[in-house]
Amino acid sequence: MTAALDHRELYRLPWNLSDNAIAWLEPTMKCNLACEGCYRANINEHKSLEEIGKDLDVFERYRKIDGISIAGGDPLTHPQVVDIVRMVADRGWKPILNTNGLALTEDLLREMKRAGLFGLTFHIDSKQHRPKWKNKTEQEHNALRLHFAEMVARVGGLTCSFNSTIYEDTLDSIPDLVAWAQEHIDIVHVMVFICYREPADPKRFDYYAGARKVDVSALTYEDTGQRVDISAHDVVAKIRERWPDFAPAAYLNGTERPDSFKWLLTVRVGTRKRIYGYLGHKMVEMAQVWNHLTTGRYMAYAPPAMVRRGRSMLLLWPFDRGLRRMLWRALRSPSLLFRRLYIQSIMVITPVEVLDDGRQDMCDGCPDMTVWNGELAWSCRLEECIHYGQFMRTVPKEHAIPQHEQPDLVTLQHTE
Repeated sequence: MTAALDHRELYRLPWNLSDNAIAWLEPTMKCNLACEGCYRANINEHKSLEEIGKDLDVFERYRKIDGISIAGGDPLTHPQVVDIVRMVADRGWKPILNTNGLALTEDLLREMKRAGLFGLTFHIDSKQHRPKWKNKTEQEHNALRLHFAEMVARVGGLTCSFNSTIYEDTLDSIPDLVAWAQEHIDIVHVMVFICYREPADPKRFDYYAGARKVDVSALTYEDTGQRVDISAHDVVAKIRERWPDFAPAAYLNGTERPDSFKWLLTVRVGTRKRIYGYLGHKMVEMAQVWNHLTTGRYMAYAPPAMVRRGRSMLLLWPFDRGLRRMLWRALRSPSLLFRRLYIQSIMVITPVEVLDDGRQDMCDGCPDMTVWNGELAWSCRLEECIHYGQFMRTVPKEHAIPQHEQPDLVTLQHTE
């Protein structure tokens, strides 16, 4: 069962290639975990601060941004991660650390905060093969999520987000994770679900780097046998099994399909015990437009102080249908007007989808663009550039170039 979603009733986030809320910095290729859904090779290789500075120069030259996702690999493996945070903050951007948290300590977190850290996004799911967490369910991993959320809350003044890759056999866990996020809505600001994909499908497609047909075995991780067509519709349908009124407000579409949901944003308002409603598309639009008018940038992450002001948003009820519904509930239960209401975002991300005709449906206005050879590049497909020098084209096998017309097969292997 999939959810009925109409993109025409939602706000299309205004982010584009040059004017975007986010950029994606990769200071290292090293990671201390081996997640099943990872699309990057794990190589003990760090960028120097000089190289990182050049990447930041590219972002500054090409892209108007609010926040920088410091990712990898895992950035905590970089010996100069505090300096990296400071470099981003010194340019007036919000540094957001994307990490599995394995190497995080409270002392290090406080040091990064002093350097200008704005927030963290922890990637935690049951397919990461963490020491002491093997064979634990998604629900059991909530204890680990809470450990990090409470650490961030103790340090204070930082945003706290969580990512989970969703597989066929963890799809049913989504409502429990959404419920957990609500139970900790005061310290968990964003929950992100990433639909699982595999780097390549050589059974269906031939792959070309320019005119060269290439062997993609270097990109293909262990075949998990998992579904690779889980979509935002599936995730929303699963959430609505428990919360029928769950209402997304904004989205990014695909480069090939204007009605696809590559980033699907829902913003809910409530307490640890109850969700009172969802912001409508007008409220999300006003927030983005107002931030751009006042700062010249679209907003990536709201400050923690702002997400505690859900009650004050009721004053904007004339402009947003979702707020009008919440105000009606407040009038029927006046005590709501005296409670602290929190704002929490639920995001669903669907990575690249290769359509039957070989077209690659990427995120239109992708926030996670990184740097390759001094130019902006899709971070989720950077391995293609590393191995083949460019992004690949996909050709359905039944439409492949005839064998006698094909150039010699080129197999390019990455060397450490």
